[in-house]
Amino acid sequence: MKGIYFINEQIKINNLSKEESFTLQEQGILNHIQSKSIQIVKLNPNQIYQHYSIPHALLYDLKKNKAQLDCLIFYSPEVMEDFIYSYPARWLILKSYFKKVVTLEGKNDEISIKSVI
Repeated sequence: MKGIYFINEQIKINNLSKEESFTLQEQGILNHIQSKSIQIVKLNPNQIYQHYSIPHALLYDLKKNKAQLDCLIFYSPEVMEDFIYSYPARWLILKSYFKKVVTLEGKNDEISIKSVI
């Protein structure tokens, strides 16, 4: 299974600092990726990190590469909320490049799949 993961570097989750929120998202997502044996795809060879943090950049790279992937993974719906509500048409286009969109949920240091769109 091939996928891409998204981390919102600007959000504060559960009253954590931005740095702690980043770590929470990253650890949860990477644990899920490892447990499901998901191969992370890097669409842009000049991209520094494995993850995306800007939805517009992700959409641009998907269009440019005409990519069709198995999954897009992000920590919770709130990390993509601003993009979804500000750019609903772009969100529909972005998620059309994936067979499924997976959001995770963390409880007591345990991460589980919250929803699959």
